[in-house]
Amino acid sequence: MNSGRGDLQHVAAGGLARHIPVLRVEVLKALAPEAGGIYLDATFGAGGYSAAILATPDTKVLALDRDPRAVAAGFDLVDAAGGRLTLVEARFSELESAARAQGIASFDGIVFDIGVSSMQIDEAERGFSFRQEGPLDMRMSGQGQSAADLVNEADEAVLADIFYYFGEERAARRIAKAIIAARAEAPITTTAQLATLIARVLPVRPGAIHPATRSFQALRIAVNDELGELVAGLSAAEHLLKPGGRLVVVAFHSLEDRIVKQFFAARSGRGEAKSRPLPGEPRKPAPSFSLTGKQPIEATPAEVAENPRARSAKLRFAIRTEAPAQPLDPALVSLARLPQKQTRRGG
Repeated sequence: MNSGRGDLQHVAAGGLARHIPVLRVEVLKALAPEAGGIYLDATFGAGGYSAAILATPDTKVLALDRDPRAVAAGFDLVDAAGGRLTLVEARFSELESAARAQGIASFDGIVFDIGVSSMQIDEAERGFSFRQEGPLDMRMSGQGQSAADLVNEADEAVLADIFYYFGEERAARRIAKAIIAARAEAPITTTAQLATLIARVLPVRPGAIHPATRSFQALRIAVNDELGELVAGLSAAEHLLKPGGRLVVVAFHSLEDRIVKQFFAARSGRGEAKSRPLPGEPRKPAPSFSLTGKQPIEATPAEVAENPRARSAKLRFAIRTEAPAQPLDPALVSLARLPQKQTRRGG
């Protein structure tokens, strides 16, 4: 945990952040920070959202990141914030305990920027990118099972499920089969090895994405339990937000966005028929969030031209009501896991 003092003007300008965060203007509009408010930046990254929130006078920010490198790189921003920014290494499932450890019972707003950061992709030694030679790692925290462990130890059915369900890869079974054959000759230990193998199974088509794109996404999600952490984070945010507090989430692919969309729909009652319960039927809980405006919000053409990563970004937000937080929905949890019974996989 780190907090400090320093040049507030520099922080307010975002001068210490190495990357301009995606949908920065839209996130601030949705979050609507107010002077004196307390906010949670659940994905600190390079500190862009934290710095933007701190531009509002007298705000305080608790920022979290599961990546120890991101936390270490944020020391200057913490120091410049003059005690208004606290940075902690933690994952989404630890939101409530991290807040309690800082003596914070509730927040006026919470923001999530889901998925891998451009910093992580740019560091070849982290193993996130198929475009750079590096160890097949992909661990955001640097701990636990790596992508190489998974690729070299999981059985064919598990690999196929990971590629199909977490990467939406239609050729999941072919890729898994090729991995099993290749690793019988020698372990697959680098990003280049795996990317080359996948390209042999799925030849590159002109104008199409690299054939390894979906498989690398799938492995990264599996290694870091990204969807499970997202579900846990959304549930924790529901408990931590004050009435009127805002939850803002930026997602970058359909799996993340589907979870966020269904969470907000279930918690707001959107899409449910307005009817009286039948005799003996339990009443549905009061909505714990309200939705406003047209969603999702996407990047403008100008932002996409400046930052191609913004092309796939989708922002959704909701406002906390006074109703109690609801129990975690098993249907939402199931979206974050591989199916227990495989019904279909890509060929």
